[in-house]
Amino acid sequence: MTNVFIISAPSGSGKSTLVEGARARVPDLDFSVSYTTRKPRGHEQNGREYCFVSRGEFEEMIRRDAFLEHADVFGNYYGTARRFLRDAQEKKHDLLLDIDVQGAAQIKCALPDAVSIFILPPNREILEKRLRNRSLDAEEVIQRRLVTARREIENYDKYDYILVNDRLEESIEALKSILLAVRLKRAGVEPTADDTAILNRAERYRLENARQELQPILESFATSAAQGGR
Repeated sequence: MTNVFIISAPSGSGKSTLVEGARARVPDLDFSVSYTTRKPRGHEQNGREYCFVSRGEFEEMIRRDAFLEHADVFGNYYGTARRFLRDAQEKKHDLLLDIDVQGAAQIKCALPDAVSIFILPPNREILEKRLRNRSLDAEEVIQRRLVTARREIENYDKYDYILVNDRLEESIEALKSILLAVRLKRAGVEPTADDTAILNRAERYRLENARQELQPILESFATSAAQGGR
């Protein structure tokens, strides 16, 4: 059985770095590279961060029903190709999907057994600092991303696990534990002592156990909204 993991996060939360770290530590884990019509940024390479295609090519893939999910975000298409799931199933690997809140909802409808993980920044101030440090976006885009982040964060309770990306190494280990714990639970075998430690660690990040930690983060975004932005 192929386990499908959905990871979502506001832009600038460090999701890509976490995913890269987890993939280096968890065997038999494939990654779905999203298709997009936006232009590459910085050192992005076609087929690595995204599969960059024209709007016409993307719309032809829509007509061929080639996507598990797709959406128009900030005037550009983004989508998850079905071929990545087929390839993972053939290899008996698990599949990691890096998609936004809108796409995650579509995947959960199509694949109800998919496990969803939401990555949060420690607070709004740190998210804004990370966005500025990337030096990829104009001021207008940064402000738009912060507004979008607040809206996305309001959907946190639709996810199975919540992970606050504060300390990178700890966050990678936490994500690794979540992925391995799901495998262990669904394998239906008696856990070893090491397995039990993984299961217990992952349990800390389940939605119902993470709610209290989330309150200061949610309040930092709510306060900013009440003040009209920055």
